[in-house]
Amino acid sequence: MESDDQGRSVFVERLAKIALALFVAAVVVVFVSARSQARRADDEGQQRGNSGKLTEAEQQTEANAERMLAEGKQTFRFDTFGDEVFWGDALQLHRAIEGAALGGVGPGVSPNTALAVGLKVDSDALPQQLIARLKQGRVNLDDPATTLALLRLNAVLGVKGTFNSTGSLQAVGITCALCHSTVDNSFAPGIGHRLDGWANRDLNVGAIIALAPNLQPIADVLGVDQATVRTVLQSWGPGKFDAELILDGKAFRPDGKSAATLLPPAFGLVGVNLHTWTGWGSVTHWNAFVANLEMHGQGTFYDPRFNDAAKFPIAAREGFGNVRSNPDLITAKLPALHFYQLAIPAPTPPAGSFDAAAAARGAVVFNTQAKCSTCHVPPIFTEPGWNMHTPAEVGIDDFQAKRSPDERYRTSPLKGLWTHQKGGFYHDGRFATLRDVIEHYNTFLGTGLSEQQKLDLIEYLKSL
Repeated sequence: MESDDQGRSVFVERLAKIALALFVAAVVVVFVSARSQARRADDEGQQRGNSGKLTEAEQQTEANAERMLAEGKQTFRFDTFGDEVFWGDALQLHRAIEGAALGGVGPGVSPNTALAVGLKVDSDALPQQLIARLKQGRVNLDDPATTLALLRLNAVLGVKGTFNSTGSLQAVGITCALCHSTVDNSFAPGIGHRLDGWANRDLNVGAIIALAPNLQPIADVLGVDQATVRTVLQSWGPGKFDAELILDGKAFRPDGKSAATLLPPAFGLVGVNLHTWTGWGSVTHWNAFVANLEMHGQGTFYDPRFNDAAKFPIAAREGFGNVRSNPDLITAKLPALHFYQLAIPAPTPPAGSFDAAAAARGAVVFNTQAKCSTCHVPPIFTEPGWNMHTPAEVGIDDFQAKRSPDERYRTSPLKGLWTHQKGGFYHDGRFATLRDVIEHYNTFLGTGLSEQQKLDLIEYLKSL
């Protein structure tokens, strides 16, 4: 009995010590937390001033961010940089859009024709009366006049029309949104709310350019006739464009296939070093390059690498490495354009578009046995730093890499991968499916993935 009392006493004493220790620990935690909150409050007070409001410097930063975001969006969606001089005055593309019945040439481009070549219509630009008539089937979508009406509303993504006082189409220009925006098809296929930054893999750029009545300016640069230019343009197909054609003149790969590459998305680029399939430069470098040399806007562009006549014979001959226009309609727009593009996040996959349990297992495969995360480093899913690899490191041919200054391929970021599965994967779409990509690396790297691991990895990639 006495032994039981002694044991009970020891137990109570130990319990009291434990309670005291827990109490002291709690006091310490509360004290440290209070000190930390006080320090944060002091820091915020120093930054914002005694009034607790934003300091003048912070107000300037936030106002600048809002201004650049708005300006960049406007530039991305609607600025042609004066490229109507090329697409309108030189190539006469607007005349092909009008058609002979409206003062142009040929049959014209109806809305149905425009949608068939991948052009998109912004439903938010349409007045309610027109929307009602469309729903009732009272709008003739086979009439080029309807296309002109849409251009007047600025409703065709990436195409901007300029009209005469008589109402006829004087010229057309193109904007960044032509290739790097699409719609959500919420109204009808090809008609809906804008999705900026998405690669338009329906857009047949080559077929659209081939409509132009006068392709002589392009033929002169390439040193061929107009018929050859049209043959090359028609070889591209939907979702592809050959930016290097006017630099090196290589229209086809050694295997006879088109040298055009897939249009990449322009979202999820924040934290990503290089923008294009084969590097070239930063996002803003590529913006300047495309605005000046591909869109044919009027601005300034400098890249002495184009002076390499062996690699870029056309660019060296034409002086594309040092372009100066007066007035310069591009350079002042580049900072805000860059800011807006970096602000566009990769879109979240729709609910139910992937198997969540399988994706969770696939994440483990991605980060371990498959070795994907060695290059596609989460959470940016490319390498921080110089994210470039030789063709031998990737396990593919060097044709497209050789057309770039660095002769390497970029580790493409993977977020939003689900949005651009159409057209295939890699720069030229050589792998039709995600399964094909995984099989390539399973063989090339010898990862030894099981069938279940491959399926899980696909679901994970779809979930990014």
